[in-house]
Amino acid sequence: MQMMTRDVLLEMELEEEDDDDGDIVLENLEQTIVSGFGSLESQQDFRTPEFEEFNGKLDSLFFNDGQRRIDFVLVYEDESRKETNKKGSNEKQRRKRRAYESNLICDGLQLEATRSLLDDKLVFVKVHAPWEVLCTYAEIMHIKLPLKPNDLKTRSSAFDNFSWFTKVLQVDESIIKPEQEFFTAPFEKNRMNDFYIQDRDTFFNPATRSRIVHFILSRIKYQVRDNVKKFGINKLVSSGIYKAAFPLHDCNFSSPSEDLSCPNERYLLYREWAHPRSIYKKQPLDLISKEVCDPDIGGKIIMCPQCDKLCPFWKLNITCESSKKLCLFDSFGTLVFAVFMGVWVTLFLEFWKRRQAELEYEWDTVELQQEEQARPEYEARCTHVVINEITQEEERIPFTTWGKCIRITLCASAVFFWILLIIASVIGIIVYRLSVFIVFSAKLPKNLNGTDPIQKYLTPQMATSITASLISFIIIMILNTIYEKVAIMITNFELPRTQTDYENSLTMKMFLFQFVNYYSSCFYIAFFKGKFVGYPGDPVYWLGKYRNEECDPGGCLLELTTQLIIIMGGKAIWNNIQEVLLPWVMNLIGRCHTVSGAEKKAPRWEQDYHLQPMGRLGLFYEYLEMIIQFGFVTLFVASFPLAPLLALVNNILEIRVDAWKLTTQYRRMVPEKAQDIGAWQPIMQGIAILAVVTNAMIIAFTSDMIPRLVYYWSFSVLPYGDHPHYTMKGYINNTLSYFNVADFKSKSKENPYTELGDYTTCRYRDFRYPPGHPQEYKHNIYYWHVIAAKLAFIIVMEHIIYSVKFFISYAIPDVSKSTKSKIRREKYLTQKLLHENHLKDMTKNMGVIAERMIAVVDNNIRPKSD
Repeated sequence: MQMMTRDVLLEMELEEEDDDDGDIVLENLEQTIVSGFGSLESQQDFRTPEFEEFNGKLDSLFFNDGQRRIDFVLVYEDESRKETNKKGSNEKQRRKRRAYESNLICDGLQLEATRSLLDDKLVFVKVHAPWEVLCTYAEIMHIKLPLKPNDLKTRSSAFDNFSWFTKVLQVDESIIKPEQEFFTAPFEKNRMNDFYIQDRDTFFNPATRSRIVHFILSRIKYQVRDNVKKFGINKLVSSGIYKAAFPLHDCNFSSPSEDLSCPNERYLLYREWAHPRSIYKKQPLDLISKEVCDPDIGGKIIMCPQCDKLCPFWKLNITCESSKKLCLFDSFGTLVFAVFMGVWVTLFLEFWKRRQAELEYEWDTVELQQEEQARPEYEARCTHVVINEITQEEERIPFTTWGKCIRITLCASAVFFWILLIIASVIGIIVYRLSVFIVFSAKLPKNLNGTDPIQKYLTPQMATSITASLISFIIIMILNTIYEKVAIMITNFELPRTQTDYENSLTMKMFLFQFVNYYSSCFYIAFFKGKFVGYPGDPVYWLGKYRNEECDPGGCLLELTTQLIIIMGGKAIWNNIQEVLLPWVMNLIGRCHTVSGAEKKAPRWEQDYHLQPMGRLGLFYEYLEMIIQFGFVTLFVASFPLAPLLALVNNILEIRVDAWKLTTQYRRMVPEKAQDIGAWQPIMQGIAILAVVTNAMIIAFTSDMIPRLVYYWSFSVLPYGDHPHYTMKGYINNTLSYFNVADFKSKSKENPYTELGDYTTCRYRDFRYPPGHPQEYKHNIYYWHVIAAKLAFIIVMEHIIYSVKFFISYAIPDVSKSTKSKIRREKYLTQKLLHENHLKDMTKNMGVIAERMIAVVDNNIRPKSD
């Protein structure tokens, strides 16, 4: 009976031998030539790629045989032809590269080398992944592939009546044909017959092929010494062993390929996505009073000096022009717009969730988090063995619990230090503002001259604001450049497990820094400047030396608007220089270094090599740029209502600029999948909640709207006012308090203002009792009415907007009905076609085993019966 069972099991093993081929290929990751690579000099049995001459086909995407597709290209410089030939160093590099290429071949990849036509020192190694390797690693990486064409009926929509309009915005389907929709499932090699395979050459699209090959390239070892593994194409490129590693563009962006088999996707994207004529199309993604300016009112109001010793008395009407500009934003319409933006941002986020769910399904990333592989950098550091609490089996981790606590503490301390550095820079800007305001107050004209157009605008406050904003912007850009590198170093030290964890960790660090860096100066102007200044006879001093700066008589809103314009505009200009002009100049220089006209005759891989590399964090900076802009648009929209319009114009242009950049100036990026936008989603939700508070406080404390409303409805008429009806007349006079110049002497040993004018009283912006009153220079009843109104406004505005936001969030589902139906249909088909068929096959095999066992038993029993 034991012999019978062993025979049956042996037959089953022989029948399942074909299914173990994938395991053999996977084991090659550990059992390649490199496993015995203890000494570089001891290895002789390297397998090398075939060297072939260029066959003259400029747009070819295949090896010289015209059959095997080029999935990736590696570029290195031949050490034997270098001008500065350091023999020992070059030999080590050469042997590492040979070991790496040999291991790639042992892992099933096919390589073909071709020497450069423009520079004979360069060698291009073309990489092809055969069918078996693609299938094996598609299963390892849990890549979803077509299972069956989508057979669900298209739901009718209320927007169908406007199809004539939406059609104008769509890309031309006769040029870029829509992709066929499929239900997909994670690929299983032993269930290959259940997948929708009509053509092996097109079953894995170029993006999937590049993903698989890059997965292999990132994990193949090239040296093991003292139990330390060195592996991956990223280390080889950073150490100079390879010059570049990239997938190919499929053709030239300016003209279609002459090769009939080329899909010309790059040319079509440039024509329908990047070209300026497609700018309107969707992406192929898939009341202030006039009293200030009146010479009989504002021209006769003498304002108190705003700094000690050097600052003069000044007339109110020199702020006429800035007050006119202020009325553009400081109005009731701004309140309405701020409420609208608070609701809009919720609608935006809710509809983005629906769109994101559609893209998750279309791009097969619904359950990506469960399938994501560990980063090779993480795997290489897994040296500690622990027992998994769930499986009760041994597993390897990179550090112990104590080591992880130390790393988290060090990383948090580093982030906290850099945030303190930003706060220190903001304090430096404040000190600059306090210092330079004295200079501008002494140098700029003290009286308004109507014949001088510059004098009308260039007040000491405005000059200080503009120069401080420019300096602040420069410091922001410098700190950004430094901290980007520091944040990457901290995240690398933290060692997250998966690429998603890595990007989320880096995202939180970068956003926290950028939030403080970009918004701290705006928060200072909006909520701190001019709020704690005392009054002329008893001012508040910063650091015991600098007198705290005041706002214009109309408030700090205009200054906040100036700050936002400079930072937003400067950031947009800087980003375009960095993202567009810089790579264009670099490519232009590179073309000048090549032989004139020779590049047009070079093969596709050599043309792509001379383009700029995108970098692994290229899209990360695009996300960061959009989130910072999202913060400016939502957090401070009450001070600058034009910000959303400018952001919209910028983004429409940015789409086409990025498209031009990606299709013409950069190498093709290595495709990577992500389930969603990661940590950016909760960041945007947090900004949306914070935006309600900041805009309510800007309207209440920074703008002049609440004091105007309190004056209009309470203090312009009896019992506090003397007007027979509600009016804004007398508002400016009511908001300016009186100060007795003689009181300067009682507060200091000498009067620093005696040489600045023969005045007995001056005015200052505050709500205080006049000199001679029993409570002189203390806050009057108007002040407390305004404070109560401001607090009531904040509470009411917040509750109304938050109530509407939460109702909208509840009413709009995150996933549309059609997407839910597709996901359920796909899961049903996966269960039916894969799992149920698998059970049927197992039942069938068990039946065959039972029949064989019965047959063996019959053969053993019959002779005894006879």
